[in-house]
Amino acid sequence: MSSKLKSGLLDGEIDRLPMTIRKNRREILKYMGATIMVSTTPAIADGKHTDWQVAASGETEFKSDPVTRFDDLAKSGKLSGVHGVVALRGGRIAFERYFNGNDMKWGQPLENVEFGPETLHDIRSVTKSIVGLLYGIALAKGRVPALDEPIIAQFPEYADLGRNPERERITIRHALTMTLAMEWNEDAPYTDPANSEIAMEQAPDRYRFILDRPILAKPGRGWIYSGGAVALIGKIIERGTGQSLPDFAKEVLFDPLGIDTTEWIRGQDGEPSAASGLRLSPRSLARIGQVILQGGEWQGRSVIPKSWLDESFEPAAIVDIGWRGMHYGYLWYLGEEAITDKTGTHGERFIAAFGNGGQRLFVFPGFDFVLAITTGNYNAPDQWMAPAALLFDVFLPSLTET
Repeated sequence: MSSKLKSGLLDGEIDRLPMTIRKNRREILKYMGATIMVSTTPAIADGKHTDWQVAASGETEFKSDPVTRFDDLAKSGKLSGVHGVVALRGGRIAFERYFNGNDMKWGQPLENVEFGPETLHDIRSVTKSIVGLLYGIALAKGRVPALDEPIIAQFPEYADLGRNPERERITIRHALTMTLAMEWNEDAPYTDPANSEIAMEQAPDRYRFILDRPILAKPGRGWIYSGGAVALIGKIIERGTGQSLPDFAKEVLFDPLGIDTTEWIRGQDGEPSAASGLRLSPRSLARIGQVILQGGEWQGRSVIPKSWLDESFEPAAIVDIGWRGMHYGYLWYLGEEAITDKTGTHGERFIAAFGNGGQRLFVFPGFDFVLAITTGNYNAPDQWMAPAALLFDVFLPSLTET
């Protein structure tokens, strides 16, 4: 079987995330005196957001204070490039910090940005996971095909490709789990046309480009990270709903959650990037995590079918991204972290979304905990370090250690 059927380090989009980074970590850049803003608002009372409360000091339900850990980490220089951190506990904002810094907008440099709770930020490949939620919503409405339908059948304009029996066996489920077993290379830098996502963006017809990739093995046999798989899912949603992907997302997900401001970047062909084009604020990203914790419900309304979330978070493929025991569901990463406390050592299940530059969304159901992180370390080889330090050195200890 081709070595391309297993994941290695995916340059930029999927980063090596070790089980612990507490030892033998090299220093990053020195702390640059960034402005830090701490939210002290007791509640956001603007109609849609009355449910979104900020925990008062001493009421965060952490076992130990994350503030000292965070500040020590920042002073050490290990949070270089971090722009925003929002941590939720029990449905309330328990911790929130913002830094000023340089940023990019889908590859276009932005000057120094003063980040805050509602500042839009590239979430890059976290977009993929949100597209997975959108497919489940559309499926529940009867607007898109069932998961075991052939994916080539959803693109009848490429009938010539559909005459290949091997290609006819590839289903929508294979795209949602990235087990298409078609050639796709995102190991190359995202500045290199050899990177398949870049080649897709430059192709005259992105969907033909994706569907015409060589088949390496039987579908379902291996996990290959693929922005192309998600582009297909996004287009099927658009065709089934009769709406653009951004408009459908606004109607069925963002508006119901009170997410008022978003941006979805389009490629040079005018197609919204389902793989990496979404821009959200840190608080909005945290809301996505919170609605997952709540089984798809928000303010007493079902926004995402719970049955879809349950199915999405069942392991469908094993992935090798440097974090032992990681699996993949329907465009979400699934893992279990070893936690040691006074009761002993046990596994704590989590759900996660990762994006280029260090964008992260972690959901720990057992802790009733959500962590959203935005950073600007795009394409850097050590981009995993700051978000990993936040998770392992700040928040997990604060949840488990007294």
